[in-house]
Amino acid sequence: MLKNLMLSFYNSFLRFGHEKQFLFQISALIKRLYPAAKVDTFGSFKTGLYLPNSDLDLIVFGKWQQLPFVSLQEELIKTRICTREGVKILDKTTVPILKITHEYTGLKVDVSFNMVNGINTATYLNNFASNYPCMPKLFLLLKQYLYQRDLNEVFTGGISSYALAVMLINFLQQHPRMHANDGTHLNLGVLLLEFLDLYGTHFNYNTTTIRCQGRGSYITKEQMRLMMQNGQRPGLLSIEDPVQPGHDICQSMFGAMEVKQAFEYGFRVLNHAIMDPSAKHNGILDRLIKVAKVDIEFREWVNKEF
Repeated sequence: MLKNLMLSFYNSFLRFGHEKQFLFQISALIKRLYPAAKVDTFGSFKTGLYLPNSDLDLIVFGKWQQLPFVSLQEELIKTRICTREGVKILDKTTVPILKITHEYTGLKVDVSFNMVNGINTATYLNNFASNYPCMPKLFLLLKQYLYQRDLNEVFTGGISSYALAVMLINFLQQHPRMHANDGTHLNLGVLLLEFLDLYGTHFNYNTTTIRCQGRGSYITKEQMRLMMQNGQRPGLLSIEDPVQPGHDICQSMFGAMEVKQAFEYGFRVLNHAIMDPSAKHNGILDRLIKVAKVDIEFREWVNKEF
């Protein structure tokens, strides 16, 4: 029953028409301004691991003496794609981006420049998801669960979508029944409970780094520290970047214990609901996941108007 509820949740989010239209509008504007530039999507939309409340991501490749944040910002305002308040230049961050909020629909896009790793990570996730069909279904549910608790962004103390995806990949790689098949016939409900139990209860955050090389493994944080550059140290939740070995993708994360506690709480709530004979089967997943009415209404409005 939990498996069927998870599939229903997953299928309800597979509509991307208006997002594609919005991205095409911005891409066309960029190509008009900079004809030699190449524009591509990356992040959760590129990989299909996208929730309606997620930001979209565009990456622009080209040659400039100075990245064209200001000229692009002014053109977006001029063409009324967004207001002046709806476009912000964040050029002091590790990865400089232009944050855009569409004036009419409120959809959000982050634009970055010449970030090759963005394409590489999307390719890596797409390849794994195509071989393990259960991965996107588990990921979107976990992402929604963390979003409800404000734990889906690093700057709020949560975990990035990429780190969560790599965490899930490692779990599936090392799952004892995963190598017998692609996971198609495994029970999604069982996998969800096992993931929450592992990272909420049993995983040792103090000593262990998650690694996806080969069929997935764990290494000690001391081993990870020796591979890192410039005297850097692993984060409390430590995950080696599979496309950039020796780089800890959770190094700047400061809310690892809050994420761990959310996983532990989710396991206890779901496990209790399944074991409770008085629980209504259709309401089991509702104890963990609740899509806000405002999000549903916004989605319906955008689908109708855009």
